[in-house]
Amino acid sequence: MIRIGTGYDVHRLVKGRELVIGGVKIDYHLGLEGHSDADVLTHALIDALLGAAGLGDLGCHFPAGDDSYRNISSLKLLEEVKVMLDARRWKLVNADLVLIAEAPTFSPFAGQICEKLAAVLEVPISCFNVKATTTEGLGFCGRGEGIAAQAVVLIEKVALPGPGGHEAG
Repeated sequence: MIRIGTGYDVHRLVKGRELVIGGVKIDYHLGLEGHSDADVLTHALIDALLGAAGLGDLGCHFPAGDDSYRNISSLKLLEEVKVMLDARRWKLVNADLVLIAEAPTFSPFAGQICEKLAAVLEVPISCFNVKATTTEGLGFCGRGEGIAAQAVVLIEKVALPGPGGHEAG
């Protein structure tokens, strides 16, 4: 069995915060505002994975009002999502991720981002594709007010160990 999920997230750019994208700290004069580390790309990935597995969304599992998630690394949230997926025997086949921002330039960090995300989900780096685009100066991303991210994932049900990989009964 296979399923597809999509995710989308956006955060406002502000002074006084680190910019973390896909678990990678990027040297930039602005960071993303949010309850956690505001890693917009990892949030979109989490929403896509949860959606594909039929498990709701980021907000229902990690509510912004819960202080235990304040300033938490979004990679920790992704680890928790992996536990949920493992318990239901779902595994990532591939993820196509896109960042939407005028600046900074993300292409130099794409490999590091893929490495970080693949390590957390325990899949080959080749399961990830990260790309970036601008909005040609249009909208909040184009004005440099925020960064958006989209994710599309394909997950598959992993067979149980044993003869034929079928469930008993």
